[in-house]
Amino acid sequence: MAVADDAVVGRRPAGRLRWWIGGLLFASTVINYVDRQTLSNLAPFLKKDYGWTNTDYAYLIISFRVAYSIGQTLCGRLVDKLGTRRGLTLSVIWYSAASVLTSLATGFYSFAAFRFLLGIGESANWPGATKAVSEWFPKRERGLATALFDSGSSIGGAVAPFIVLAIYFRWGWRPAFVVPGLLGLLWLAAWRRFYHTPETHPLIGDEEREMIRRDKLEDEPESGTRPRTRWSTLLSLPQTWGTIAARSLTDPVWFFVTDWFPVYLVAKGIKLEEGLFAFWIPFVAADVGNFFGGWVSGHLIKRGWALGAARKAVVVFGGLGVTALIPTILTTNLFAIAALFGFATFSYACFTTIANVLPSDLFHSESVASVSGLSGTGAGLGTIAAFLLVGYVSDARQATGTHAFDPIIVVAGLIPLVGMALVLLLVRNTRATDTGLVRRI
Repeated sequence: MAVADDAVVGRRPAGRLRWWIGGLLFASTVINYVDRQTLSNLAPFLKKDYGWTNTDYAYLIISFRVAYSIGQTLCGRLVDKLGTRRGLTLSVIWYSAASVLTSLATGFYSFAAFRFLLGIGESANWPGATKAVSEWFPKRERGLATALFDSGSSIGGAVAPFIVLAIYFRWGWRPAFVVPGLLGLLWLAAWRRFYHTPETHPLIGDEEREMIRRDKLEDEPESGTRPRTRWSTLLSLPQTWGTIAARSLTDPVWFFVTDWFPVYLVAKGIKLEEGLFAFWIPFVAADVGNFFGGWVSGHLIKRGWALGAARKAVVVFGGLGVTALIPTILTTNLFAIAALFGFATFSYACFTTIANVLPSDLFHSESVASVSGLSGTGAGLGTIAAFLLVGYVSDARQATGTHAFDPIIVVAGLIPLVGMALVLLLVRNTRATDTGLVRRI
């Protein structure tokens, strides 16, 4: 077969190969986030250079989000059809090129166009990575594997300021878009060489292959014995809507942090040069939260908890923890703001790890990326609506000084509680579970 690359045939099987695959997915997410964070890290400087208001900046972010929202559903379905390897290959080529080409932007409209192209390319990362996890990991490890790749978002967000601002202060903003774009092409070489499905991978050992196959057979009947999963079928299931709600009502909070945190600190009267260390705190806290949420749910499963109960326990903790954002309206102290944002993003990451693993928990292989894409589209639409309000409200409240973002912060702290309630209500075993349309949870 073509996958049996001459360079790897005959080599000794790699132990725990699935975790090396997880490492590749993590690296992809890191690069994905460095690319998208370039604009938000440069926003305070570009706003001055081009005379953009907060509303103008919001529209630039929205141009990315519109493409990202549409692309999640379309690219999720495409990844299910093309396969994980080819689907993510096309995605990385696209968004790397878009990042490099952003260096050619000359004003608001060209920035918006390049951000739109970037959003289309980056939209396949989460559906593709979720599908790869469903292909390579047993259910007791999916939470931790999802945490691994999802933690790339917080790591990417944490390192981006140091990469992007270092390049900006030395060479200007244009090279700051080029360098992150080139990183994706380096990753692509490793991906093309190393990623195959467990059934065809030339480096997998017999024991690991059998373990993965056995886990799939436990809750996945032969594809010919279950109903065909059309769009209309997926959208009729409460489990699909619970999965959509899990991300739609939490991701906008995270994207507020990633895209607006520098602007929020400036609004609080904090100089970016003095607050640079605080940039990484919410991201590193989210990284820890990813692994904590994945580990806890896996630990509870090993202790005998039902899969659904283990996932929902983490969701409840995460939904409650995000409310830590609200007290930041009462202070302008950088350390207090950074600490509260850190705990909130830690809690969010616990929640989102479960939100990202739900498609692989609930749906069979041929639908995982599709449902993940639908949830991503919901998250994108929620983020677009949120950012329109963020730009409008913060501009309208400029006269309130350090309190310009107060209503936004309060809503951001409360909305994940609604997502938590919908997950508890909708993600459950139903008649569709009994017929084999979705997996038992």
